[in-house]
Amino acid sequence: MTKPIPSPAALVRQILILSLAPAIGLGVGRFAYSLVLPDMRDALHWSYSSAGFMNTINAGGYLAGALVAARLSQRFGLFAVLRAGTIACVVSLLICGLSADFAVLSFARLLTGFGAAVAFVAGGALAATLGQSRPERSSFLLSLFYAGPGVGILLSGLISPILLQAFGPGSWWIVWLVLAAVCAVLALPLLARPIDASAGVSSVAPPPMALRPIWIFLASYFMFGAGYIAYMTFMIAYVRDFGGDALAQSAFWCLIGVSAFASPWVWRGVLARGRSGSAMAIILGCNAVGAAMPLFGHSPLLLGASALVFGVSFFAVVASTTAFVRLNYLPPAWPKAIAVVTIAFGIGQTLGPIVVGAISDATRSLTSALVVSAATLALGAIGSAFQKPLR
Repeated sequence: MTKPIPSPAALVRQILILSLAPAIGLGVGRFAYSLVLPDMRDALHWSYSSAGFMNTINAGGYLAGALVAARLSQRFGLFAVLRAGTIACVVSLLICGLSADFAVLSFARLLTGFGAAVAFVAGGALAATLGQSRPERSSFLLSLFYAGPGVGILLSGLISPILLQAFGPGSWWIVWLVLAAVCAVLALPLLARPIDASAGVSSVAPPPMALRPIWIFLASYFMFGAGYIAYMTFMIAYVRDFGGDALAQSAFWCLIGVSAFASPWVWRGVLARGRSGSAMAIILGCNAVGAAMPLFGHSPLLLGASALVFGVSFFAVVASTTAFVRLNYLPPAWPKAIAVVTIAFGIGQTLGPIVVGAISDATRSLTSALVVSAATLALGAIGSAFQKPLR
């Protein structure tokens, strides 16, 4: 008996529920650290290198998760892996609020990265599979999933700076506990019932995947992973260093989150033509422009424009990789192919924070970090333009 095709409204609802996983694992679990970092760095007496290490170990966990995500999905099912990864992220946020020990915090950041990666790979494959039932809307549905982290970024931006101002210096741990509670509530729809738990999972092992035809694409995504991290890690400190109070920091971060919601409408036409690397090139080029804007001035208008341009393109770059996979590979290969591109991204974002932190320590300036960030993103955009469709 043929399974009925879900209605458009039902598909949108399912994708939005799936998007709660990256909202928790990435929007809060990964990126809220940037908001709490200045207070943690002052209270715990960290150098920029120590601060960068926390993002490096988080990225290391993300890389480890990406390496095993396809295998875990094959064994346990996509939705089960997505749900387990999300729970791990909530637990890691709780740990961050319960200890000031560097080793314990490092473990928590590692766990956040691992949980976020396995949930992200499984969720991306599920979203791509669900989108296939409505091919004419698949690009829009896919980008809805990748707009999910914007929810977490928005919530973090509304909560973190206000709490830090209200409770004063050294209150970073309160922020982590509140964010853990918020994410626990966000996770409830994912725990309520499975969403097409068997979708996209085959008992047959996925076909072998040749890396040589897509090495340009992987290298470009590596550059994105290495380049975006400086902006997302240090921009709040940059805003604060130039006089931005809690309200300014909150507004900046919320602009990134809000603009991510526009991604499905802004980029759906571009993503529909994502069989080559052109979609990534266009979107990543926009991302590089957003990252470079603060280098030309510190006015609130310019910083706000930077947040909007960066935010509207940031997660759309990630969506372009899944669009590339969906348009070039058969469904049984999607989890593995998404995992492969996520590994390239993970390697980039593992190396990026510690390198950029060391550069900032050496130059005693966050401006140098933004220069490296924008230049790396621009190189990734140029490189991805040379990726051809696969046969």
